[in-house]
Amino acid sequence: MDTRLYLDLNRFARHTGWAHGVMHAYALYLGVALLAAAALLAYWRARGAWFGESSSRRVAATLWTPLAALAALGISQPIGHAVGRVRPYDVLAHVEVLVPKAHDFTFPSDHASVAGAVIAGLWLSRQRAVAVVGTLLGLFLAFARVYVGAHYPGDVLGGLALGGFVAAAGYPIAVPLLERAVEVVRATPLRFFVGGHRASQLAGTGPASVPETIRATGAVRIIDGTDPVARRPAGDGAAGGAPRREVPSS
Repeated sequence: MDTRLYLDLNRFARHTGWAHGVMHAYALYLGVALLAAAALLAYWRARGAWFGESSSRRVAATLWTPLAALAALGISQPIGHAVGRVRPYDVLAHVEVLVPKAHDFTFPSDHASVAGAVIAGLWLSRQRAVAVVGTLLGLFLAFARVYVGAHYPGDVLGGLALGGFVAAAGYPIAVPLLERAVEVVRATPLRFFVGGHRASQLAGTGPASVPETIRATGAVRIIDGTDPVARRPAGDGAAGGAPRREVPSS
């Protein structure tokens, strides 16, 4: 069945010559570049958000995405040598091949392994919009690798599954470690690269809310630096307004 699907897609490629240029570029480098851009966008959104308690974990999760892709790529190599499946164009005669012929093993697809890891990593980092785009880009890359004649369909399905498994299995181990690393970097001049420059605003730095005693009565009011009314003098009739009633403390 794998061979039959490969031949069907190869026949489709023969009759869509107008798409060869785009598919060649996408299968070789463009697809991986777009996935890398999606991972970078997810990271940039995480580090530039208004950070709350989970901000470090959010940034750490996006950092895990490219690391998971590299891990999946590394793991796919020994699996490929263990399985030893040869490329389809080395077995099947007269097939259309739109990319330079490689002579390594075909299962699992390296490109699909990277795609699977990026797709899973984006979903795990809860970047829904970017994850949807990344999923489409990754699945199209898997299709393109079959379209150009480099892989059987089973090769790319295996690669997607491997990449997704590596990203999901490594997440609970890698992300807490990356989170600690993010916190360490935030305490250095390199904190720009992991964000957090706005966190102090949420912590209440800047114009603070401070108590002020009104004259000798012991009454206390709160001066909020963001409230123009609160900045007026405590005297009666300040700024043309009505006299302020003093509330004696009990």
